[in-house]
Amino acid sequence: MRPSDARAVLFDAGNTLVFVEPRRALEVLAPYGATTDLDAFHGAERAARLRLVRSLAGPSPVPEADAWRGYFRALLTGLGIRAQGAAEAGRAMLAAHEADHMWTRIDPATPGALARLRDAGYRLGVVSNADGRMPDVMTTVGLDPLFEFVVDSHRVGVEKPDPRIFQIAVERLGLAPEECVYVGDLYAVDVLGSRGAGLHPVLLDPFDAYDGLALGVDRIADVAALPAWLDGA
Repeated sequence: MRPSDARAVLFDAGNTLVFVEPRRALEVLAPYGATTDLDAFHGAERAARLRLVRSLAGPSPVPEADAWRGYFRALLTGLGIRAQGAAEAGRAMLAAHEADHMWTRIDPATPGALARLRDAGYRLGVVSNADGRMPDVMTTVGLDPLFEFVVDSHRVGVEKPDPRIFQIAVERLGLAPEECVYVGDLYAVDVLGSRGAGLHPVLLDPFDAYDGLALGVDRIADVAALPAWLDGA
């Protein structure tokens, strides 16, 4: 498939469309010794995401659940939380997320990029490993009107990288898999899963975390780069 043949673009949600809201996270973690500096948060979160993607895409990949545990350990350490307080801080973060979803920050350029794709005739949707709340999150952050649907793994009973979750989205579109592009940030989950279902994967790699790995996949830095990338295809 050539990307120029695409009629639809499907997106991952977490760390692709929506990100951890740093001010809320720091408010929750401050009592456990975390810094309150926003720049420090972004640095720690960048380092944690680099650890996450490399642990999943390196020569000896670890299970996804272990990779995410490593992400949160790296984030808490990077924020200045000592090892003895990390478990309690992690529980506080989880409780705050369960009470009110923490992934509610969007890149200011994302809505405009999505609108350009829609206006260019692409059909848009979301396929996310989530806990049943991702349709509501899309509404909260104001992206819901730009998408035809949100496929939430908890609601449909199957998770990425299982090809079946991508097939659910393709069937809702009424298109062939090769007419769909899928954009996500995790090679082992998003690229391998969508490729296995016959879609054209695009890897979101804002930190060049996959440099030096022969993955055979197109990469972009952020969602804002996607309209120009598709035009160039």
